[in-house]
Amino acid sequence: MPLPPAAGPGPESDPAGNDRMRAVAKYSGMAFQMLATIGLSAWAGTWLDGHYHTKTPWFTIGLMLAGVLVALYQVIRSLTNSA
Repeated sequence: MPLPPAAGPGPESDPAGNDRMRAVAKYSGMAFQMLATIGLSAWAGTWLDGHYHTKTPWFTIGLMLAGVLVALYQVIRSLTNSA
């Protein structure tokens, strides 16, 4: 005996759902890009502080601030290009 068709819209008949999924993928990708940029800059700062045996973590602080600024620049550029 064949199964009855599933109720509700199929995957082909929901263009708003596809747009929503694209937006979710885009913004979550931007979040991971920010995380990677800030994380790599923090890692580089701690490595430099350890390599040069600094008493205060100036490399870590400076590179983390630079990473935050670069990440914000990337997000703003991405949002203004897609609008």
